[in-house]
Amino acid sequence: MSAVMARIGALFSRSGNGDKLPVRGARYTAPAAPARVQGFDQPLLWVTVALLAFGLVMVYSASIALPDNPKFARYTHTHFLVRHLFSLVLAFVAALLAFQVPVARWEKAAPWLFVASLLLLMVVLVPHVGKGVNGARRWVSLGFMSFQPSELAKFAVLLYAADYMVRKMDVKERFFRAVLPMAVAVAVVGVLLLAEPDMGAFMVIAVIAMGILFLGGVNARMFFLIALVMIIAFMLMIALSDWRRERIFAYLNPWDEKHALGKGYQLSHSLIAIGRGEIFGVGLGGSVEKLHWLPEAHTDFLLAVIGEEFGLVGVLVVIGLFLWMTRRIMHIGRQAVALDRVFAGLVAQGVGLWMGFQAFINMGVNLGALPTKGLTLPLMSYGGSAILMNMVALAVVLRIDHENRVLMRGGRA
Repeated sequence: MSAVMARIGALFSRSGNGDKLPVRGARYTAPAAPARVQGFDQPLLWVTVALLAFGLVMVYSASIALPDNPKFARYTHTHFLVRHLFSLVLAFVAALLAFQVPVARWEKAAPWLFVASLLLLMVVLVPHVGKGVNGARRWVSLGFMSFQPSELAKFAVLLYAADYMVRKMDVKERFFRAVLPMAVAVAVVGVLLLAEPDMGAFMVIAVIAMGILFLGGVNARMFFLIALVMIIAFMLMIALSDWRRERIFAYLNPWDEKHALGKGYQLSHSLIAIGRGEIFGVGLGGSVEKLHWLPEAHTDFLLAVIGEEFGLVGVLVVIGLFLWMTRRIMHIGRQAVALDRVFAGLVAQGVGLWMGFQAFINMGVNLGALPTKGLTLPLMSYGGSAILMNMVALAVVLRIDHENRVLMRGGRA
């Protein structure tokens, strides 16, 4: 135990003398009394399992009536349940494999994963290769599932940004040497995503990259300058796009006759569903809005079905679980930074930003607090590639926590 305390004390003495820890690194306080050290963060694992299980039940509830629609007439009533269960099994296997990979290997692979994600984002735009749905070309068919390269891009940009900040730590106060190259990389990803189009994924990726730059110690003035540029860019995208502009107008007044059956249709029916649920909901399976009134009830608007069937209580439980998860992941990241594992710490905090921000956007859209945006609820909504990459990202966080615990026991990660 004394060796562990000496190691931690040495870390803090170095960080106080201008070592290469990020400016916004956290302090780690050793427990006052010896504690039983587990292999990884089990509460985080069980909260993840709870969200996955609840999501499986709600995907079945929200999709059970879809085969009654002529568009899905060839499907059975358990079609989406079976496919979602298959995605969970595949994601679980991928997560087990990801957990076995040391964080040092993820660091070495980060640039190559980023390049691979760029290539896949290009491939999806090739006619007859990329699969189009509802006017968007975002998927590549793998036979047994449709893969969405933008989900891989979120994970790849996260790893690349963390690796980039570690390499640029000495020049993090210089805009042209530290910030501009990363901004260009994100802009390239953004151009490819907007060509699909997938503005929602671009927003998440931009927030992940900016968040990692900020947590990595980039000068606050430069950070706010980048944030201002990003806000102006998104405003221009909306102003120069008729259908995006219509979405904003529909969000401001979804009940208007002009929008109620158009761009505001999903939002208005989402609000109706949540309003019907009141405090305790109408009961599991009792949703009316999922009966072909609310489009994409099993994907983007799953929370609306939860609100209708489980009421305010159900929505608050989901919000609470995501809030706890995000806070827990950020804590693991801060702990890694305090142990002089900057890359691992930034990766974990990036995953926290990813899960927290995407859940926030999805919930805001469902509750009418934000304009309609095609982002799923992490770990819960139907979607194979999203579940797969969410699970891989969380497995990497658990690996980071495991290595933190090994180091605090005096071992080597």
